[in-house]
Amino acid sequence: MSRLRIYDDHAPDAPLLDTQDGAIIADALKKIGVTFERWTAAHEVAPGASQDEVFAAYRTDIDRLVAEHGFKSVDVASIAPDNPNRAELRRKFLDEHLHKEDEVRFFVAGSGLFTLHVDAKVYEIECVKDDLIAVPDGTTHWFDMGDEPSFVAIRFFTEPDGWVGHFTGSDIAQKFPRYIPTKAS
Repeated sequence: MSRLRIYDDHAPDAPLLDTQDGAIIADALKKIGVTFERWTAAHEVAPGASQDEVFAAYRTDIDRLVAEHGFKSVDVASIAPDNPNRAELRRKFLDEHLHKEDEVRFFVAGSGLFTLHVDAKVYEIECVKDDLIAVPDGTTHWFDMGDEPSFVAIRFFTEPDGWVGHFTGSDIAQKFPRYIPTKAS
């Protein structure tokens, strides 16, 4: 189940808000310019489905987002717990960074933790199957997929280079707990 926890950026042990209510999550994130939506597949997506099969299941929402935001490319990223490079892949996203384009992800399966650092607050968003998150360009954040990552996500890009992180050099991400997926994720 999706979850949002908001902290003062100097108090990683005392959440100011902890909710799994989708409407509250969307409203709280909207206040900082972040989009949070839940999508429903047009038909079931089987494990191991091709990129085209994944796109077909979410075509209406994908086309809407591309039209609204002018994305130039859309792809599917997938990582399984047995990936031999999982630790290296995880490390790539664990430090605070930002992008010069919106970071938009839709979780087809599995889960991950986006953590945003905005106005002296830290917003931890556990994204699970059927969640879309759109983090505006310039928003400092980090992403944790856990020790045994398991997710399939649709990614949207406006720039031809795809994912390019600009790291802040801050150690704030190390002050907050790492992601341990909940059993329902």
